[in-house]
Amino acid sequence: MALRAQKIALHPTEEQVEAFNLHVQFARAAYNAAHADWNADRRNSLYDLKKIFNSRKREVFPEFAACSQNAGKNAIHSFGDAIARYKSGQNGAPKRKTHKSAPAFQIDNGVNTVKMTEDGKHVVLPIIGNVRLHEPPRWTGEVRRAFVKRIAHRWYLSILVDVDVPEPPDTSALPAAGCDVGISALATMDDGTVYENPRALRVNERKLRRANKALARKTFLSRNWWKAKERLARLHARIANVRTDAHHQVTHRILQGISALGIESLTVKGLMKNRKLSKALADASLGGFLVKLKYKAVWRGIRIVSADKFWPSTQRCSSCGDVKRGEFKLTLKDREYHCGICGLVEDRDVNAAINLRQLASSTEESQNACGDAVTPTLVGWHQNPRVRGRSRKPLTEQRLVDFAQVSR
Repeated sequence: MALRAQKIALHPTEEQVEAFNLHVQFARAAYNAAHADWNADRRNSLYDLKKIFNSRKREVFPEFAACSQNAGKNAIHSFGDAIARYKSGQNGAPKRKTHKSAPAFQIDNGVNTVKMTEDGKHVVLPIIGNVRLHEPPRWTGEVRRAFVKRIAHRWYLSILVDVDVPEPPDTSALPAAGCDVGISALATMDDGTVYENPRALRVNERKLRRANKALARKTFLSRNWWKAKERLARLHARIANVRTDAHHQVTHRILQGISALGIESLTVKGLMKNRKLSKALADASLGGFLVKLKYKAVWRGIRIVSADKFWPSTQRCSSCGDVKRGEFKLTLKDREYHCGICGLVEDRDVNAAINLRQLASSTEESQNACGDAVTPTLVGWHQNPRVRGRSRKPLTEQRLVDFAQVSR
């Protein structure tokens, strides 16, 4: 048994939309009440917070009497999870939810309290009733959790289903592949296949600017202000959907007919500190792309080999193994790799993808017993960047010849 998640668009009626909004307000009120009680006495446990809220909810919040009590209970449980993360040092102290917070609530009360109809066209929610689905659920099984959330103008149902997943197929007889991710091209394969980046933000940047200006001209909280705000939210949602759809299509095509895939270990948080590339990196969303690539590979029984972050996949020649150093290193404007040892001339990204394919082919496992990334050590290449920096010497012509003879 395994857990699978899916987000499905809903087509609620006007009465159901009103019920959704009321449940969102109820969940927010319960969360903020637990937040206030915890700040008053931080010795209160999750059980104490629930007990205090249930003792006075009918008096303090009579407008939510028609709501499902699951929304308030789950909101307090969510606050309890935030407290646990705060005490473990994972994040800061939880804050109050405002009207700017994401409109969402959890409606389930355990396993199978939220069910799908037999035809797969409706979902049965407590108190609210049958709500029409945009598409039938992909997974069938026991529904563990169910969240209702509004993104822009649409309501979505996110479910966590316990399904019976078969064993992944045996792919050991298939070849390995290498994938180099980037900004201009979302992914470049070792065979030269290039998957373009849709650049959803850059394409719609002019529309975003005009929508933001239109919102700024409106009187705050007026009817036209809400209309302009909804148009802006729809545009942001479309940009996110275009980017997500491209990621799913590309990852599905990459993982066809291979047994192992070599990829880079990107520190996206560190790359985002580059003010000249941060906007383009955020538009490509490389972190989300690699996450989708990894979990889909697990489903298909494909081994993922992540190169060490100091491994020179771009600076290494895929033919002779020479590594460019010092003044010979490639910069971002250099789009072709020219090897001074063997004379190889190849596209920069294709050369990196071939190196990653060779890494995936030569490495049996992606991690060692300590959980560290496993990469083959190059001749003359030290894994410690400090040692590597101190031992670097100018590459004379005689040293290049000697290095070529050793690496061959």
